[in-house]
Amino acid sequence: MTDARVGVRAALAVGRVEPLPERSVTRELAGFARRNPMAVAAGLVGLLIVVMAITAPLIAPSDPLKTDFRRMANPPDARSFFGTDQVGRDTLSRVIYGARSSLIVAFASVLLGTTVGALWGVASGYLGGRFDLVSQRITEVLQSFPDLILAMAISMAIGTGMPAVIVAIAVTRIPFGNRVIRSVALTIRELAYVEAARAAGGSALRVMTLHVLPQCVAPYLVLATAHLGVAIIIEAALGFLGVGIPPPTPTWGNMLADSLTSLVPHWWLVFFPGFAITVTVLAFARLQPLRRRDPRHARPAAVAGVPPDDGRGTARVKRESPSRALHGAPVAGRGGER
Repeated sequence: MTDARVGVRAALAVGRVEPLPERSVTRELAGFARRNPMAVAAGLVGLLIVVMAITAPLIAPSDPLKTDFRRMANPPDARSFFGTDQVGRDTLSRVIYGARSSLIVAFASVLLGTTVGALWGVASGYLGGRFDLVSQRITEVLQSFPDLILAMAISMAIGTGMPAVIVAIAVTRIPFGNRVIRSVALTIRELAYVEAARAAGGSALRVMTLHVLPQCVAPYLVLATAHLGVAIIIEAALGFLGVGIPPPTPTWGNMLADSLTSLVPHWWLVFFPGFAITVTVLAFARLQPLRRRDPRHARPAAVAGVPPDDGRGTARVKRESPSRALHGAPVAGRGGER
């Protein structure tokens, strides 16, 4: 009887939890860089492209609209590193300024389209009923058209120019934001705290704004980042087809279209704008601002006696020996020896 009681008391002994060392921001960033080298490289490239677009007037070697008929269609040389186009405009300057136009269109259209789609998805998922049914049918109609065809039709209908291109690309992003955020809202509206807010008399608008919408921020950011590269491709395609931002504003799509005016396109007029599009799209495609939390690095709070994680998937607990748990008394042996 004594042995059984001793065993029960030893099994119920609670270990002492050692305090965990504080993690510095530098160590966290270094760990993230080791685990995600491609994401870090993509982030640095994307940041470099954004800085280049912002500082275009300072770093561009010449005016992108200035013509020089004595240097028409010159290949790359010491004076023009990327060569010149058919009317003598510096290709490097046009590539730098083209980054500004393409990024403005991409960021504005993705922000507009994803935001409208996300708000629509929150309302559709939370309210449900006939509103959700009609919303999903409209979303399916929009998704039935290829993105480029739909953007081209809208741009031709409302006219050319940067605002028209932004609206045309934004419309193609709305269905994706609607579908993704709606699925999140459908899950969140069934949680206990949302039901408690409804039971407390909160209106549908208040519950959606204060309790449902904040939980959709993470998927919204991931969705917006993933669509930046698609928006850049659509903008370049619209410019190439002649329904985007009209010349002489330098855009990467317009530069590719201008290279086809000659019978045999010059390689530098095709390569450098195409290379800029490829690098930018790959950088934003690999950029993941919000990644899934690795369970090996989670640090849950100590709840109900469960110690926090030490960063290696196991709680760092210093267990007391059974004899110390029994107030210093040693565990009885087989023969009753102490």
